[in-house]
Amino acid sequence: MTDVKILHEKANTAPRWKGIDLAIPPVNVRIVFGKIMGFLKRTVFFLLASTAFSCAFAAEGYVIADAQTGFILASKERDEKLPVASLTKIATAVVVLDWAKLNQGDLSAPVEIAAETLNAGGANPVGLQAGDRVSLRDLIYCALLASDNVAATSLARHVGAQLPNTSGLDPTGNFVSHMNALARSLGMTRTLFLNPSGFDAAEDSAQPYSTAEDMARLTRYAYNVQGFPFYVAQASRQIHIFRNGVDMPYDIQNTNELLGREGIDGVKTGRTRRAGDCLILSADRPPESRREGETVFVTPRRIIVVLLRSPDRFGEGLSLIQQGWSLYDAWAAQGRKTSKSQSL
Repeated sequence: MTDVKILHEKANTAPRWKGIDLAIPPVNVRIVFGKIMGFLKRTVFFLLASTAFSCAFAAEGYVIADAQTGFILASKERDEKLPVASLTKIATAVVVLDWAKLNQGDLSAPVEIAAETLNAGGANPVGLQAGDRVSLRDLIYCALLASDNVAATSLARHVGAQLPNTSGLDPTGNFVSHMNALARSLGMTRTLFLNPSGFDAAEDSAQPYSTAEDMARLTRYAYNVQGFPFYVAQASRQIHIFRNGVDMPYDIQNTNELLGREGIDGVKTGRTRRAGDCLILSADRPPESRREGETVFVTPRRIIVVLLRSPDRFGEGLSLIQQGWSLYDAWAAQGRKTSKSQSL
């Protein structure tokens, strides 16, 4: 009997199912259970929070996305075609900056404001006049910070005359065709730009449109364009308008009221009668790092929020950034898993 007892104590007496050993190795059950419950809590929080967001905001459409991977953390009507007003100027600035980099264009080169650009419609808060001379760089500031339509149209007219033009379009029309080519290259399949400012077209004409998801794609690309993040992060900027040969310094203020809050360092506001109030925000946190042996892995942390037709764009935008970081933390804790259907 003694030998049998010893034999059984030493032997693995766990049951077998079709040849599979079902023995459970010795573990600390409380630790394993705690890890499982922690994972389930994070997963449930992420799913419930991302679902509840769509009911919590009055905006017609929005997207919260991780800038690094393009993973969409939460959204509402993300692929609905809507007017996006001056958010369009992100594409305008990107085409100019891409052109300048590719052709070694001088952003300090002066541009003369043409009389025809004054008839483009929409806001001219800087007060540009025909015959004024302003550098390309300062026109970009006017377009992105002050949301000046004359500045955006002047950029398009100047650069459009120097871009490839196989269709024989006028300079502004040619520039817009390159904006749409950029959109196609980024997979913005539900976007149509009709002018460089985002101004509403005439009632009896086709209207420009995009989606929250497409504008998030554009913004994600823009943050990899040299110079763009710096432009949109400026709360104010002094530009120089040369009028009749006289330098007239002018201080412009960024229309983005949320700059500097919750890590927000961009991006663009928009407003027209048809579009209502729109807003794109970008916010970052210090990179996350971890060491595995001798290797240190660094993960940048930035989220993008696109908000279309909001009755309170700054209030809702700030809330989306704050809650977006909560979703980001839960997603990161699960290993930052992504899927094609849920990514930009």
